[in-house]
Amino acid sequence: MKTHNQNKSNQSTPKNPFDQGYYESAELRTFGFKNVGDNVMIAKNSSIIGLSNISLGSNIRIDGNVVIAAYSGSLALGNYIHIGGGCYLGCAGGITLSDFSGLSQGICVYSGTDDYSGKSLTNPTVPRKYSNVKIAPVFLGKHVIVGSGSVILPGVTIGDGSSVGALSLVTKSLDEWGVYFGTPAKRLKARSKNVLRLAEELMLEASSEPTQQPLK
Repeated sequence: MKTHNQNKSNQSTPKNPFDQGYYESAELRTFGFKNVGDNVMIAKNSSIIGLSNISLGSNIRIDGNVVIAAYSGSLALGNYIHIGGGCYLGCAGGITLSDFSGLSQGICVYSGTDDYSGKSLTNPTVPRKYSNVKIAPVFLGKHVIVGSGSVILPGVTIGDGSSVGALSLVTKSLDEWGVYFGTPAKRLKARSKNVLRLAEELMLEASSEPTQQPLK
């Protein structure tokens, strides 16, 4: 007869229902993405539409409750990119995130928006001839970081090395290597270029390692 402790030890540990885990590169390549690099992790509770319009580089992590709408347009992610939980990417006009760029939590990036003037009908249930949707690409350069809760509108380019503070509204393109904040976002000061040296060190280290360590 088994003791109580023996019975207890034979029971498998229940899976944590709050941690659904990540899909990784090998499995992601079977789903229909345009391209998937190495060491890519996408949270299983993300919502992604239009996989054939999405290209993923290497060393990417997309966290939980991210929504990517790419049934039209495209999304291109470079290498070493993080997209924090709760972000929304509307890709109708095309969105590009270059190497070492990142989005903190709860950021909305729109490459297509309705006309808010009242001269046209709005929302996607309305036939196109009655609406006046603005569609234009959004481009984030290398080493760009965007703070939590910010909103980026169609047609915006954020130059290499710039940072955008939390809760900012980016309505126009931003120059390179600046620190920006506000509604609308305005330049506060120059940003350090030390990240360029660190990126070079990382790439040298990665090239000397036999295998890339998984993202954490």
